[in-house]
Amino acid sequence: MAAPVSRSWSSGCAAISSLRLTMSFKIMAYVTTVAGFVLGLRFIFFGASVLKQWGMEATDVSLFMCRRYGALYLGLAVLFLLGRNAAPSDLRSAVCLGMGAAIALLAGLGSWELSAGRATCGILVPVIVEVVLAAGFGWAWWGGR
Repeated sequence: MAAPVSRSWSSGCAAISSLRLTMSFKIMAYVTTVAGFVLGLRFIFFGASVLKQWGMEATDVSLFMCRRYGALYLGLAVLFLLGRNAAPSDLRSAVCLGMGAAIALLAGLGSWELSAGRATCGILVPVIVEVVLAAGFGWAWWGGR
């Protein structure tokens, strides 16, 4: 008969804390994967609806750019899907900071375009989501340091 395993309270908390830090990046990776696939497919196949939501005209040039952005979003989705189990490292920290900064910049640019009258209030939902995602990447970076 095996002896019961004795664990101290502090070692149990350290294990839970370690699991939580790893899970925060994994959660952000899953969220980014889903968002990247949805946005990528939407930009590639339904770019005109995105532009309409933002109050912009769907021209050949703008649809061309939508398809190119869609490819980037799909690439990011694959990157995060394949990297979701990455251990804490300098590379994972750089990915968190880079994505957080890029997404925060998107939120800032969306707000700026709205205030300049070049986008309608339809840009507010993406701006809010981008602020939340940027904060999530910051949180994942902070927790994985």
